[in-house]
Amino acid sequence: MPGLSLGDTIPNVQADSTHGHIKLYDYIGDSWAIIFSHPADFTPVCTTELGRIANYIGEFEKRGVKLLGLSSDEVDSHRAWLPDVEACTPGCKVTYPILADPKSEIMAKLNMLDPDEKDEIGKPLASRALHIIGPDKKLKLSFLYPGTTGRNFDEVLRVVDSLQLAAKYRVCTPANWKPGERVIIPPSVNDEEAKKLYPQGFETISLPSGKKYIRMTKV
Repeated sequence: MPGLSLGDTIPNVQADSTHGHIKLYDYIGDSWAIIFSHPADFTPVCTTELGRIANYIGEFEKRGVKLLGLSSDEVDSHRAWLPDVEACTPGCKVTYPILADPKSEIMAKLNMLDPDEKDEIGKPLASRALHIIGPDKKLKLSFLYPGTTGRNFDEVLRVVDSLQLAAKYRVCTPANWKPGERVIIPPSVNDEEAKKLYPQGFETISLPSGKKYIRMTKV
């Protein structure tokens, strides 16, 4: 299975979907994107996930993020599954496309297969992965969840905010950061540069080591 690491350019895969044929680069355009995989349709945890992320569509749209589901079944199966998804999460409406990948070829290219989990004929099963892709078509962040644990879309939204803030302002976000809180100036920015980049000012944290490597600011 080909590797796909942070910073790598994702392959321009294409496939049929619940919204017609999709070429990945054309679909993403100049936006950010989230691609999330599922082992199969009509599975319980995945059913809750597709509905829950649909509840966040408005928040992702505000941030210029497109959603794209991916499951190891045909388009007709995806369409038959959607009423269950929407019934399981009342009030949700699945308006994002779901790609068909019955042979798991796309998941292999996107490094979304679990080499340790195989079906009855020995084919690797899809993992429950989630990739965040930048407008430059590069992989910015990836989550990998086991089958027993549903994804936390509050965290997905939080890391999108962090990634976009870092891309715009050349900052890092500390542990448990939330939008509106202070951010960290990276060590690659010296104090003179920092004064120009962050005219609002910054605070250098006093540490027992005496080293001045944590500088906080707001953007």
